[in-house]
Amino acid sequence: MEATVHALEARALSKVVADATGQLRILDDINLSVAPGESLAILGASGSGKSTLLSLLAGLDAPSSGSISMFGSDLGSLDEDGRARLRASHVSFVFQSFQLLPHLTALENVLLPLEISSEGIDDPVPAAHAQLERVGLAERARFTPATLSGGEQQRVALARAFVTRPALLLADEPTGSLDAATGEQVADLLFAMQKEHGTTLVLVTHDAALAARCARRIRLQAGRVVE
Repeated sequence: MEATVHALEARALSKVVADATGQLRILDDINLSVAPGESLAILGASGSGKSTLLSLLAGLDAPSSGSISMFGSDLGSLDEDGRARLRASHVSFVFQSFQLLPHLTALENVLLPLEISSEGIDDPVPAAHAQLERVGLAERARFTPATLSGGEQQRVALARAFVTRPALLLADEPTGSLDAATGEQVADLLFAMQKEHGTTLVLVTHDAALAARCARRIRLQAGRVVE
């Protein structure tokens, strides 16, 4: 029987940085695995290390010790370009602050990952339009972020994240800057689209209600998994 290839796997992961007092241990001996298609919430208070963990899992930062693999590829064995290629092929992101480019329209923001993808399609515009329609913003395609509400901006960000049909979506406090009602609408879309695409989802949050919607949850406290 072939061994299961996890979407993400971390073993004995630690992160230590220098500060004014010497060494600060941000993460300590983290072990976790995420199966393809699974949803995992990483809970923790501010300063618990959850955003650092997400950055390490994405290959955006390097651990001080331990290993991370993404769909069977050891991130530690890849150089920066190799990790970037792996992310381009497999990963999308959703951020608390939306991270839309202000000078681009909603449609252009959704088009962007298709235009820079090494596996681009001949005519990406219909795919981008379809994703905007999926999040209920087809009529806002020509609007720039400044003319959209916070909830609309995050829905554009969801359309951008899913337009490439990523195998893995990493979300950092995806409803953190939204009011409760709007945040629930965005969460509904996020989980519906995750199931539609069979995408692996890892999100970090301090919101227990949002985390409860994931299939599995872990909690960080002072850089360690406590449950």
